Amino acid sequence: MHKLPEAMQLLVEQLTDLPGIGPKSALRMAMTMLKWPEDKTRTLGQIIYELRDKLSMCSQCAALADSDPCSICCDPLRNQEQLCVVSEWDCLLVMEDSGFFRGRYLVLGGLLSPLDGVRPDSLEMGKLRHRLENGSTSEIILALGTTLDAETTGSYIKNMVEKEFSHVRITRLAQGIPLGSDLKFMDKETLKQSMLFRQTI
Repeated sequence: MHKLPEAMQLLVEQLTDLPGIGPKSALRMAMTMLKWPEDKTRTLGQIIYELRDKLSMCSQCAALADSDPCSICCDPLRNQEQLCVVSEWDCLLVMEDSGFFRGRYLVLGGLLSPLDGVRPDSLEMGKLRHRLENGSTSEIILALGTTLDAETTGSYIKNMVEKEFSHVRITRLAQGIPLGSDLKFMDKETLKQSMLFRQTI
């Protein structure tokens, strides 16, 4: 490929760091931005620049939000007794988009993976323990998917809860989620059935 102007090359390199974006796609995106009106391009740049300043992490559920606590944790109509544990924020978005769960959440920030150096202290296990210590949670719903890392994480949480909070029921999503799949790629009906027919573990 002909050598790109330095400014264009820098943008293409940054865009290829995004998941699913290769060099050709990044170049097409960069060329599209050049065709935009100047104010639209500058607005996009400003939004990206301010992204970290305008987002915060909810101190209660560890979800990304523009306020702390987030709107879900502040909602008095949510079921205080059910706590749905998800691995990442986008999994929470999928659950919320389905519209059938009205409890609270906790975002772990990943899954246990000792080979990759992800250990319990790398995740939001402290927040989970704190939520359980306040006494309002009677059921933890593990919505972690069915990968090996998800199973490892689920087992760790189950053992911790049974040892320290034996009054809390532990369930996980049941029907419909195939082995080896990730929660964020599930359709609404599959998620709904899995939540409705969750099983005690």
